[in-house]
Amino acid sequence: MATNTYVALDKVTVSGSSTTTIAFNSIPQTYTDLILVSSSSGSANAVIQTQFNGDTATNYSFTYMYGDGTSAASGRASGVNYVRAGRTASASTSFVPNILQIQNYSNSTTYKTVIERENDSAASVLASVGLWRSTAAITSVLLTISGGNFTAGSTFSLYGIKSQEASAYATGGIVTSDATYYYHTFLASGTFTPKQSLTCDVLQVAGGGAGGISSAAGGGGGAGGVSYLATQSVSTAQTVTVGAGGTRGIGASGTYTYATQPTNGSNSQFGSLTAAVGGGQGQGFAISGNTNGGSGGGGYGGSGVGGSGTSGQGNAGGNGSTGAPYRGGGGGGAGAVGGNANAGLAVGGVGTSAYSSWGAATGTGQNVSSTYYYAGGGGGSENSSSGGAGGYGGGGAGAPGNKLPGTDGTANTGGGGGASANSEAVTTYGSNGGSGIVIIRYAK
Repeated sequence: MATNTYVALDKVTVSGSSTTTIAFNSIPQTYTDLILVSSSSGSANAVIQTQFNGDTATNYSFTYMYGDGTSAASGRASGVNYVRAGRTASASTSFVPNILQIQNYSNSTTYKTVIERENDSAASVLASVGLWRSTAAITSVLLTISGGNFTAGSTFSLYGIKSQEASAYATGGIVTSDATYYYHTFLASGTFTPKQSLTCDVLQVAGGGAGGISSAAGGGGGAGGVSYLATQSVSTAQTVTVGAGGTRGIGASGTYTYATQPTNGSNSQFGSLTAAVGGGQGQGFAISGNTNGGSGGGGYGGSGVGGSGTSGQGNAGGNGSTGAPYRGGGGGGAGAVGGNANAGLAVGGVGTSAYSSWGAATGTGQNVSSTYYYAGGGGGSENSSSGGAGGYGGGGAGAPGNKLPGTDGTANTGGGGGASANSEAVTTYGSNGGSGIVIIRYAK
């Protein structure tokens, strides 16, 4: 829930010679209410009169009641050219504290209401409610005195009431918010600790698979799986695991073997909920390992078949070409299958934009024209030219030429790594998958 905070806007202190008016001009319009606190002295029991925006017409009214501990009375004034903002003391050498609250002052569709309190401990207390029959937003306040002057030492302080969000109801991760929700974003593993029982929505994105590396043309890495679990009851601390991206492979010079095999991405998981599955590694000739995953890795050039995705979390990788020019298939993305290489350069499958509002609130995912994507597949490679583009959602592009690494998947998107090609002639490095992310949100 929101709390309200006083922000000091202006203060006037009467010094030296006395004055008949106090003015507050150019009042900012960025607050909810205005509070005017005064401690004033002048002619005994003089009324402090308030006008707004220089309006001197008789479209003001107020109703008041007061008491002195023995008797009480009330009254009303309508069709007047001011509302009350307080009064001076019954003794001209004393100071009286007064408080005036101007409600919804920046609104331009309704009349303006004020609530006022006068507190003369030597005489009586008075409260009034006033109305200015104008829909104009209040930009200036003028105070005058019904008789005589405000004397030296009188002070008038104007405050704006600013709505400020209360603290989030849990700790852990990076905390942000929008108009409706708090978000806890985990870019690395940690602990989510609620301060009270919460109903949470959980978005899990696993790490993307590494790009394939091949003697001909490798397939793009599959994106990490995307799992959304709504209305989860959480009352105790939960372990949050953010999956790492798959690690790149290294081709051994002059051979068809690999000094280091590429790997799948790792799972992401909130507490004991069903995990989002790491993306499958891109395929390559003589590469061992599983190309299936959250989304499947692309097949290698030379009739390789793309890996399969996990139901509800991702899509299959595209197939490699069946002949020259050798091209690897694109890695699958959370929003679409990876491209097939027989149709040309194989692009990575596009990620999902279903959680774009989450990306906007947390500054995560890949921002494409104000739409945020997660879990794009890596682009496939070709053994004689540049590879395919990575899918929106952090997918890395295929290598820009022979014996070069593809582009890594973007960190904390679950994007698959781009593929590499023609690795047997020199020591060639592949590309890494992008790490995953876990985001928890709950209503304010």
